[in-house]
Amino acid sequence: MTTAAAFEKARAEGRAALVGYLPAGYPSVDGAIDAFKAMIDSGVDIVEVGLPYSDPLMDGPVIQTAVEAALRNGANTGDVLRTVEAVAAATDAPTLVMSYWNPIDRYGVDRFARDLAAAGGAGVITPDLIPDEAGDWLPAARRDDLDTVFLVAPSSTDERIALTTEACRGFVYAASTMGVTGTRDQVGGAAAELVARTRKTTGLPVAVGLGVSDAAQAAEVAGFADGVIVGSAFVRCLLEADDAAAGARTAAALAGELARGVRHRP
Repeated sequence: MTTAAAFEKARAEGRAALVGYLPAGYPSVDGAIDAFKAMIDSGVDIVEVGLPYSDPLMDGPVIQTAVEAALRNGANTGDVLRTVEAVAAATDAPTLVMSYWNPIDRYGVDRFARDLAAAGGAGVITPDLIPDEAGDWLPAARRDDLDTVFLVAPSSTDERIALTTEACRGFVYAASTMGVTGTRDQVGGAAAELVARTRKTTGLPVAVGLGVSDAAQAAEVAGFADGVIVGSAFVRCLLEADDAAAGARTAAALAGELARGVRHRP
């Protein structure tokens, strides 16, 4: 299923899509693959496979802890592609990579796009790449039919949002708050306004990330956005588990709770 089809399916069901993130390679490559499958079986519609990177700008402490462990275990870009291939082959969920730009640039832009497409990947989310500097990435992604997801933030001007959404394909990632990832007691109040401003520039789905960790928050975001992105809360399930199997079960339980949240009718 394409990313666009997944959002359309959710819209037809009168709900927002649920997007789940985990970094590749934590607690192991196979452990992350099993956790992704369990999350999808329990209601996650779209997955983001994080590419472990040593100098993250956006990751909060929970994701940093898992990523650092994955890097110590030797996780690399090949493991990310193997994770994408395994998840895409076993499920119908669009599987995107979320990566800072340096690892893709180092791997080779054309090579990365080609290998990701061959693995069954649906696209890439690039949190630190702006469309103005995506001159190498956009043609490579279009050639291999990959979605290109860029971020907008509450601080983005209307002109910047329009420029960003013009370069997006698949969906637009709206960062609900300024700062790094991590669960929060409240979703940022600027999120709904940001979604409304973004929708004025594009017909693409707009998904909100940063801060969602429970069904109530998922329901709140689903009330004004097309997608609800959850990362740190899923990663915490793996960090606090006694073993990989227990982590996958806990992540699956959270996915079920969040899936009920995006279907909630106030």
